[in-house]
Amino acid sequence: MNLSRAALRRCIPFAVFMALLTLRSVAPSDERWGFDARWLYGLNLLLVGGLLLGWRRDYGELARQNLPSAREFAWAAAVGLAVFALWTLLDAPWMQIGKPAAAFVPVDAQGRLEWPLIALRWLGAALLVPVMEELFWRSFLMRWLQAPRFEAVDPRRVGPKALALSTFVFMLAHPLWLAAIVAGLAYALLYRRTGKLWPAVIAHGVTNGALGLWVVQTGQWQFW
Repeated sequence: MNLSRAALRRCIPFAVFMALLTLRSVAPSDERWGFDARWLYGLNLLLVGGLLLGWRRDYGELARQNLPSAREFAWAAAVGLAVFALWTLLDAPWMQIGKPAAAFVPVDAQGRLEWPLIALRWLGAALLVPVMEELFWRSFLMRWLQAPRFEAVDPRRVGPKALALSTFVFMLAHPLWLAAIVAGLAYALLYRRTGKLWPAVIAHGVTNGALGLWVVQTGQWQFW
């Protein structure tokens, strides 16, 4: 399968992110590597963020002319908050597939919060991940499943099959499978309804940002 330049520039940041996730999952929980492995998360901001920034001109769907209207922004924020609320509720054992590949608990040996690590994780989850994932899952994969020349696919013309399949694959990448289905469908439908990727990015960012604040407040680190 030969992927176009446009496809590669949406897939490579996601692949790098997943590779770093794998690296963090095998890293020792102590400092046998000579440093605190939790700081590996910072590589996401450096490497994935660097790729997204360097290739920003290739992401036409994120260009200024495609910014959401005030109404679309409000809808995106509301959807993001609704997904956040449901995500914290849809965590019964039967709603889970395994456990997170790389748990992130930003507390020291005495149980005190480590704010630099919290800030790093929150920035990645609320700002980086929504852009990277929406470019991959919705802008690329959902439209590619509709037609291999995905760049020419109007998101408002994506059919139920591509919508369902892309959401199913999105679900497989998250331990909370039912919550992931809800989130994936919500973001995809925003993209399809508005024809713009920014509402999906904003909703995803609101979900992750609110979830991060809630996790720090409650100590429910399994959601991070």
